[in-house]
Amino acid sequence: MASALKTRINDELKTAMRAKDKARVAVLRLINSEFKRIEVDERIELDDARVLVVLDKMLKQRRDSITQFEAAGRDDLADKEKSESTVIQEFLPAPLSDAELDQIVDKAIADSGASSMREMGQAMALIKPQVQGRADMGDVSKRIKARLA
Repeated sequence: MASALKTRINDELKTAMRAKDKARVAVLRLINSEFKRIEVDERIELDDARVLVVLDKMLKQRRDSITQFEAAGRDDLADKEKSESTVIQEFLPAPLSDAELDQIVDKAIADSGASSMREMGQAMALIKPQVQGRADMGDVSKRIKARLA
């Protein structure tokens, strides 16, 4: 089954090429090359769920880079990463609000029966597919720790 999200990204790439938007073309090609690398390495066709995982990982890498570049005073590089992040975010679902995230975390803790930090992984396993691409897993982890502490 071909990924609708991958198709949309390819269509956006063609549009950006016609518009001669070099920066956008570069980011979209970067995304496509990551998809291709995974498909070749694992001999699979990416579905929408896996595409979201890849985009989420790419966004997290950009956020980490922005933090490091700003700490080093390299605003030029931080700005480049921010513009790449903006393009990647276009293809991710809308982020969850704090209230929605709290509700998902509470439900997962109740459903998994987690009562201590040792059982945190069970709650995380229930939450991850629901919030992929819509919330920072580090933030989710902090929320679970706060509830179980």
